[in-house]
Formats: sequence, C-alpha cells, structure tokens
Amino acid sequence: MMKQINYSTLIRGIRPSEFPLMEDFMYEAIYHPDPANPYPKAVIYYPQVRVYWDNWGEEKDDHCLIALADDKPIGAVWIRTFQRELKGCGYIDEQTPEIAIALFEEYRNQGIGTEMMKRMITLMQDKGYRQVSLSITKGNPAIRLYERLGFNVIDENEEDYIMLMRLA
Repeated sequence: MMKQINYSTLIRGIRPSEFPLMEDFMYEAIYHPDPANPYPKAVIYYPQVRVYWDNWGEEKDDHCLIALADDKPIGAVWIRTFQRELKGCGYIDEQTPEIAIALFEEYRNQGIGTEMMKRMITLMQDKGYRQVSLSITKGNPAIRLYERLGFNVIDENEEDYIMLMRLA
C-alpha cells in the first residue's frame, strides 16, 4: 500500500513502532489561529483531544497513513470511530469515523496533505465506510481542501464547523 508522491515523499500505513508519533501528529493537527502564540503542547492531553490519539491501534476502526520524506515522518491522516462516552468534536454516530490530518509546517502547501486525504478516502471506501466527518475551527484555511474533496458543512457552533463527506 505505498504510493510515490515525488522523488522523496512516500505515503504508507503506520507501523506499530510508529504509534508513539500520534502525539506529535495530534499537536500538528491542531489549528493555531495565532502562529506567534501557539497553544502549549499540553493541550493534546485534554480528554476531548486525547480521545483522537490515545491507545492508538487498539480500536478496530483505527486506521492511519503516514507521509515520509526521505524516510522521516512528516505527517499523518487518521480515522477513528467513537464507541465510548467521550466522543470527538465532529461526532456523527458510532459507524461514522472522524478524520484528522497533520502535516509539519515546512511540508504544507505542496499537495502532500491532499494526496494523504485522497488515499485515506480510498481506504475508507475499500473498507465499506459510508461517510466520514470532521470538525474544523472556523478560520482554518484547510476548509478549502475539505470542500474540494467533497466535505460539506452540516452543523456549526461558535468556534467550529462540523463537516461530512458521503463515500458511496
């Protein structure tokens, strides 16, 4: 399940030895509206954030692809469904996975994130998922990527949009 993006970038499934990287990916997935004043890394340990990455690989619907540049992890896209009391911010139902994506800043705006998302969408379709959701902070420029891929805003609150993509 490998695909060459360019001469040095590769996307493949995450390996168990790489599961600890989920903490770094989660931090990178958080939109920082003021880059000069980023959130402290401790934010990933808040229960409503930790639910996205904690105990990675233990749930049947944990699927993650990572991007590597010259064999160095540079980003990830992952899905998880929520069956327990604590849910993700873009929760729809127990059958709908929520997607998250992270790419280290120096690799953004090069098409890598788009390709990672397309690969994950294909993986979800192959596994029979009917739809996928996400939560995105209002003002996050990544909303354009999600709209191009086919996500639509279905709900909102003061800070976030909840978006849904049908996979059928």
